[in-house]
Amino acid sequence: MNVSLPRRLWVTFSAHVIGIYASLCNNFRTKGAGNIPDQGGVLLAANHISAFETIFLPWAMVRHFPLRMIWAPAKEELFHKPLQRLLYSSWGAFPVRRGRDVRAGKVINELLVDQRVMLFPEGTRHRDGRLGKGNRGVGKIIYDTRPTVIPTALIGLNRWKFPRFGQEGLVVFGKPLDFSDLFQLEDRKETHQLIVDRVMSAIADLLKEEGAYVGEC
Repeated sequence: MNVSLPRRLWVTFSAHVIGIYASLCNNFRTKGAGNIPDQGGVLLAANHISAFETIFLPWAMVRHFPLRMIWAPAKEELFHKPLQRLLYSSWGAFPVRRGRDVRAGKVINELLVDQRVMLFPEGTRHRDGRLGKGNRGVGKIIYDTRPTVIPTALIGLNRWKFPRFGQEGLVVFGKPLDFSDLFQLEDRKETHQLIVDRVMSAIADLLKEEGAYVGEC
């Protein structure tokens, strides 16, 4: 998908405005950005603990990959207010209806040909920091599109308040996952579940490494 230079400049500029608040006024850090490939379709699969992720995860990317978009499906309620709609849309977010949204699924599949997309396999937030079960639909997307999948651990953002100073947050990008054995299996529900289970296990491992794993829901 071609993205205009003005839009990419806007994303980079606005991300750095967010970054000043996150990284200078607070202590927002990233680890493992070198694990993200520079080319090809990339799926950032992250745990979901806060609404702030839709803003701060793009900043974590843009600081390492200037002028690059990161796309994200987001619940349609975030687009009801004009200012919110403008902000989220300009950053690459697009609305998704609750339940099974066929149109959004097609958009994600098309983007993953050569773009970066962030998804939250749990499908819903867990503000207590616990890791939920992965949605089988994400396994289906991975099976169909075969992107580079980067497990991503988000830590501390569920405790952030705005505005406030001195808060800590961390994004950890893990190493790309290998699904070559699972891609040999039939295209069926059980295979999709095995794929997303591997993703969630990798996210859990990252959280454990940072001492932030508090068990599953």
